[in-house]
Amino acid sequence: MKSYQNLISIVKSSTHKSHLLQIQAHLTRTSLLREPKLSLAFLSRIALSPLQDIQYARRVFSQIREPSALVCNTMIRAYAHSNSPMEGFCVFQKMARRGLRPDPITLTFVIKCFIKIRCLRGGEQAHAKILNGGHQSDSLLLTNLMDLYSLCRRDGEAHKVFDEMPHKDTVSWNVLISSFLRNKRTRDVLGVFDSMVRDELGCKPDDVTCLFLLQACADLGALEFGDKVRNYMEENGYGDAIKLCNSLISMYSRCGCLDQAYEVFNRMREKNVVTWSAMISGLAMNGHGRGALDAFRQMGQAGVPPDDQTFTGLLSACSHCGLLDEGMLFFESMTKQYGIKPNIHHYGCIVDLMGRVGKLDQAYELIMSMKELKPDSAIWRTLLGACRIHHNVTLGETVVGHLVELKAQEAGDYVLLLNIYSSVGDWEKVKDTRRFMKERGIQTSLGCSSIIVKGVVHEFLVDDVSHSRKEEIYTTMDEINKQLKIAGYVADITSELHNLDEEEKGHALSYHSEKLAMAFGILATPPGTTIRIAKNLRTCVDCHEFAKALSWVYNRDVVIRDRNRFHHFREGRCSCDDFW
Repeated sequence: MKSYQNLISIVKSSTHKSHLLQIQAHLTRTSLLREPKLSLAFLSRIALSPLQDIQYARRVFSQIREPSALVCNTMIRAYAHSNSPMEGFCVFQKMARRGLRPDPITLTFVIKCFIKIRCLRGGEQAHAKILNGGHQSDSLLLTNLMDLYSLCRRDGEAHKVFDEMPHKDTVSWNVLISSFLRNKRTRDVLGVFDSMVRDELGCKPDDVTCLFLLQACADLGALEFGDKVRNYMEENGYGDAIKLCNSLISMYSRCGCLDQAYEVFNRMREKNVVTWSAMISGLAMNGHGRGALDAFRQMGQAGVPPDDQTFTGLLSACSHCGLLDEGMLFFESMTKQYGIKPNIHHYGCIVDLMGRVGKLDQAYELIMSMKELKPDSAIWRTLLGACRIHHNVTLGETVVGHLVELKAQEAGDYVLLLNIYSSVGDWEKVKDTRRFMKERGIQTSLGCSSIIVKGVVHEFLVDDVSHSRKEEIYTTMDEINKQLKIAGYVADITSELHNLDEEEKGHALSYHSEKLAMAFGILATPPGTTIRIAKNLRTCVDCHEFAKALSWVYNRDVVIRDRNRFHHFREGRCSCDDFW
């Protein structure tokens, strides 16, 4: 027995594969590999981190004639953290054939295998085993099952498992929050956090909770709530965690608050590639292209090598600001200087950059020259947007043809095509396209703009009359229109896609969703307060001109985050310099 303990100690202390090979030779020669404790110790050492070698572990496991449940659990756990998760399920099936009953540890790692490959059917089988085995009170096991259901978009089942859990800890609440995020139930995430902070749920938020909350705040543009999460982090010892600081930079950037993003960035003692990439991307999306390039140079001086995400932000900065020469140099340097192969997002940025500065033919040639990467719908859609900007009907029709070939065309693509036809006054093709969309049942997405006032999210659609203060909003809207017209604002009727006369077009443009959100901001917030709006679609030219005029006449900063980027309006100007 003492010799067994000595061997187990030697196995556990081994730090090199060569040592383990020598030990295995001894165990095989002396038949000691049949001893359960020794085989378990040896397999655990080679199957799990830090020395994990799944191929070696598989060979050793195959030499164990009758592996115990503990040995099988070790192998399933190893497969759950490998690139061969289904092998873990095979081990589980062999256990069942040998009559070995799975315990909660077995089922936990089997479910982790299924999580890795999003295998719903396997999860349902594991769920049945949990019920049959009487493991309904194991919170860790049920939390993993709930995570699997959520990842497989079976949120009803996930929430049912959660409701039936006898004890809910922070981990289980975090899984519920992640489920809410996947299903765009962002406001529910904020509600759960408030309840956790008030200790109404019997557990407190941890660092993972805070990561999820910062993502939710970024998605909603909920700046005030993001500040609340930051205060909680600092009060509970999470303020210096690098992952959370990186998420704070991203959150503030996506809320259009670069000053606060910079403040977090500057006070960080340690900055990794994610930190620099988040700051570069934040500068890019907020229209500070030159600032993003400066940050990249500082990153190099700090000795932090860039990764593919860094270049996505960098090329996006060049695209948003029309820096063609710089963008092409960075694109070439990715491979030549840094050994990073461009991915589809990088090509998309270059196509966007070329398209914005009018080099549409070159952009099309670049897409057609892509060999290793197949052009996806997003890259064609980017070029279609450039065709709209430059009124290129012929190429626009060609691009839609490519989208049809990919079977990826969406309602928004036809709206862009309508924009192109209407911009050149081809109302016959506008009519034909509308008829085609109607015949195919293609429904366009409604523009929706949201504004958060005193922690409450207010959403508006075009010509919206659902708000409880609709009369006041429309009265304010009419007054704003009067004041802006006196100041020289004239509606840009090219944004209206119907064949109407000028007066009718101007009226049709008057109550777009972002205009109603701006009117509510003027109505519901004190003078001088920044108006922050998020829109699900690209803002139109007329709403862009409207926001510029409003920022000057009413002396308000207006920040609009549309589908593509941020627009910061101040004193009659926009951060994009009308290039978007």
